[in-house]
Amino acid sequence: MLKERALLVGGVNLPGAEAVFRAVAAEAGDVVERIPDGETDARNDWIVAQIPVLRRQAQLEPGEPFTNEYRSHPRWKIRDGVEPDEIELGSLGYTDAATDSYRIFTRLKREGVIRSDTRFQVSLPTPLAVVGVFIDPRDALRFEPVYERHMLGEMAAIAEIVPHGELAFQWDAAIEFFMLEGFWSGYFPGDLLTGLVERTARMIDAIPTDVQAGLHLCYGDSEGKHFKEPEDAAYLAAMATGVLSAVHRSLDWLHLPVPIERDDEAYFAPLADLELPAGTTLYLGLLHKEDGLEGARRRIAAARAYVPEFGVATECGMSRDATPEEIPGLLRLHAEVARELEAAAASV
Repeated sequence: MLKERALLVGGVNLPGAEAVFRAVAAEAGDVVERIPDGETDARNDWIVAQIPVLRRQAQLEPGEPFTNEYRSHPRWKIRDGVEPDEIELGSLGYTDAATDSYRIFTRLKREGVIRSDTRFQVSLPTPLAVVGVFIDPRDALRFEPVYERHMLGEMAAIAEIVPHGELAFQWDAAIEFFMLEGFWSGYFPGDLLTGLVERTARMIDAIPTDVQAGLHLCYGDSEGKHFKEPEDAAYLAAMATGVLSAVHRSLDWLHLPVPIERDDEAYFAPLADLELPAGTTLYLGLLHKEDGLEGARRRIAAARAYVPEFGVATECGMSRDATPEEIPGLLRLHAEVARELEAAAASV
């Protein structure tokens, strides 16, 4: 099916949701099943949008800032004498953004700009990302249930606003790989991979079963750079296998990044044993604006040695590494590669 051949990961560097919806519909509307709102404005730097949420909390106080060679961020800790159950964060902003974007989405459907069977995609960071980056490690385990409760509340509110047959949620997991690669310390006891899998599966299981669910795995995209270049897809495969074994509901899609340099079979070899349930579409993030169609073809050829069937996407969102002028061309690249995949499947 052509609409299953391409995925838009989330962020799109255009001025507002309507510009995103119109551009996607015009350039790639026939190859995507879902359209995100582009995570524009305050959300265009992913979890950085949560800094004002934490800053305004009277029950939190500034801790020691965190700095490494990749990013620098403030951190907070729970004030002395405050119990985690007492913390009320208020709005995280995701419900408000989705409400505004969905209003535009439905209008453009009525106008015939967006296909009637297209779903509204809401991409959310896993709670671990915000807790792991912005909360003092000594308080992170106590604060985690607080933030998770608020995030799931926002997701539930969105599911009240958008009809379930028109809705899709995607969890974005990046800090998980910072931890697996030893670039970031975990804040919970026990086996690291087990803890990451359990948390991710719990977030997926919280999505209503009649709403589509997706998982985007990521190695970071600050200023278009990974925090570390993966040696291969081994950690991606391990995380995906663990989550697929742990979830109690269907996972409609799984997205894995492919660095631009990796058009060698060795990168994809760990995916040989990745078993996807029926109904789960794998998307490989092998589209790069720097080498376009030819680069995508090379990476597709290498991937097929171990993964015979997949759709395509960019490695991460297009919000930080692509200018607004580059977005139409990237969207056309999605469409062109998706049509080639469709044609190849039809010829078999």
